[in-house]
Amino acid sequence: MLEYALKGNKKYWSWLFLLAIIIAAGFYFYMKQFNYGLGITGMSRNISWGLYIAQFTFIVGVAASAVMVVLPYYLHDYKAFGKITILGEFLAIASIIMCILFVTVDLGQPMRVANIFLYPTFHSLMFWDVLALSGYLILNVIITRVTLDAEHKSIAPPKWIRVVIIISIPWAVSIHTVTAFLFAGLAGRPFWLTAILAPRFLASAFSAGPALLVILCLVLRRLTKFDPGEQALKKLGLIITYAMCLNVFFILMEFFTTFYSGIPDHVSHMQYLYEGLDGKARLVPWMWTSAFLSIVSLLFLIIPKLRNNNKILFITSIIVFLSIWIDKGLGLVITGFIPTPFGKVVQYWPTIPESFISLGIWAIGIFLISIFYKIALSIRREIEV
Repeated sequence: MLEYALKGNKKYWSWLFLLAIIIAAGFYFYMKQFNYGLGITGMSRNISWGLYIAQFTFIVGVAASAVMVVLPYYLHDYKAFGKITILGEFLAIASIIMCILFVTVDLGQPMRVANIFLYPTFHSLMFWDVLALSGYLILNVIITRVTLDAEHKSIAPPKWIRVVIIISIPWAVSIHTVTAFLFAGLAGRPFWLTAILAPRFLASAFSAGPALLVILCLVLRRLTKFDPGEQALKKLGLIITYAMCLNVFFILMEFFTTFYSGIPDHVSHMQYLYEGLDGKARLVPWMWTSAFLSIVSLLFLIIPKLRNNNKILFITSIIVFLSIWIDKGLGLVITGFIPTPFGKVVQYWPTIPESFISLGIWAIGIFLISIFYKIALSIRREIEV
């Protein structure tokens, strides 16, 4: 089926070429990091997790969110998701590959990844996180390969694949839960030391992931003859609405617990995020932007007339995605290190090489999604003809 990815018009090949240029730029800066070390990044002894792990945390949620279309379609026989389920699963595959790449570049020396499997530490959450991600990747590759092959041959998928699909549903939830436990298990980091971190991760994931899927579906509708279906888009909009309401509610709970308790170690992190601390406030405008976008998105989502308008839903989905990316893909990880356990405020900002490496990995993910969707849509078009 790979041959379908090798057929396309000038716009398709120009798009892939543009992504290839970005990937090449990212690889160039990665080779500089490989030779020089992580000193080329904005990270330091005080802030050992930066943009790489922040992006990893955000994208794990996008991968896990595939369950929001898989579960209704396969368990509840919700036919409206029939056209977009494969798109959600392909999005999950590309996202997991991006996650693995972000962890790899964060380690500095990629050979260290092998140590996780050569010398497994069963009480380490990092080991279980890598195991969960690898397993989820394998499950989604099997599911997409078998179901798409069956669709290509116009036959029913084998019965055993349903078992694999059912296993993948709780597995999707587990990958982001374990990721949350990675943070919440670090007792020396009060900002992450909260029992609600895992539910908050899942709520944000089930907002950002379906929002990205809506964006992709509407872009595909504009550029190709693919029609995801009005009912599917409306249901995705409803899923985003519920998940975003929970996400904002959980954030407000964090605010109440932090400031009402008045525990200094917890308050200082929030102050740095939204007020600044010791005259340092690099993330403050970003976090207030995220808060503003969250409120705007909720206003658009809660009103059915606005949510069911595809043009407004497209814009709202972008707003939701950006809001959660700022909060989760920038603020959440970095602020866990600011201030340090000794009360010192050491700021962090990604360097140009670090940003290009991250952009290169994003380009790899988009490149894979472009190819996967080209294959899926080509097969659908061939069947319809």
